[in-house]
Amino acid sequence: MAIKATVYKASLQVADMDRSLYADHALTLARQPSETDERLMVRVLAFALNVPADDHDGALQVARGATDADEPDLWQLSLAGEVRHWIELGQPDERRLIKACGRARRVTLYTYSQAASIWWAGVAPRLARLTNLAVWQLPAEQSQALARLAARSMNLQVTVQEGQVWVGDADTSVEIHPHALMTPTA
Repeated sequence: MAIKATVYKASLQVADMDRSLYADHALTLARQPSETDERLMVRVLAFALNVPADDHDGALQVARGATDADEPDLWQLSLAGEVRHWIELGQPDERRLIKACGRARRVTLYTYSQAASIWWAGVAPRLARLTNLAVWQLPAEQSQALARLAARSMNLQVTVQEGQVWVGDADTSVEIHPHALMTPTA
């Protein structure tokens, strides 16, 4: 019998001063047995950094990227079912990113871990032609510190100002400095 996913609940208070976005969100996340706390929390961070100000063009949703090859980790679907924003985590195969860029208006990748720079050096030349792809690297020590905030029930505050991000709960705060490896040209 397969091990089932563990359900995590996150209450997010997002104050993104760079986008003038201030909102509360309740997330229910399924952490797969193969998923780490670090990946789970990077998914929460990616949600906070990309949630739209309103749902008029569709809501940002947690998808089944860890268990379904045809879905990302997060996505925003229009009300007509078109993929507006496809969000990946980690170090996916370049073919997956190319396919995503063909399906979605916007694709964003958040890569983390010590090996991210090595992985990026190998795939960057082949992804350079993708005009709707944004790639962000989270420093490994910061994503690992973010993982220590993981709990089955979380109340988190996320503050974004001038590209810097602070994520915290009642006891701990983590400062994150995302680094743009690639920005969209379209």
